[in-house]
Amino acid sequence: MPKEIFKATAELQEGMVVKASSRNFEITIDEPKSLGGTDTAMNPVEVLLCALGACQSIVARAYAKKFNINLEHFSVELEGDLDTDGFMNKSDVRRGYSEIRYNLHIKSDASREKVEEFVAFIEQTCPVGDTIANPVNLVLNKIITL
Repeated sequence: MPKEIFKATAELQEGMVVKASSRNFEITIDEPKSLGGTDTAMNPVEVLLCALGACQSIVARAYAKKFNINLEHFSVELEGDLDTDGFMNKSDVRRGYSEIRYNLHIKSDASREKVEEFVAFIEQTCPVGDTIANPVNLVLNKIITL
């Protein structure tokens, strides 16, 4: 399959509120009050956790039949450690997550061994997980002044 290009835009609104869109869909992103926002929506690092959980869930749904797994329930519970002093420029610490942990909640009639094999496949197949776990080239194309 050829390389596919996904596109998104993010436009700053009042305060810390951002309207982000891709294709015909839009989400609002904000910061909690403790980080200067108005707490009207998830912040970017929370959206990242949600993207990882959603990606793992979609991979599970897409490949369950291939693994002969009957998914009665699948959900992901995620948490990450982030030192906000990095974002606030209060100290010279990493600005992103230092660790992300997740629990997979799976209900299936498949054996534990088969479920563990399936989970290993999910972990290696999830594009968001791969993007977080491995370096990606982040390139500023250009600055366009208005």
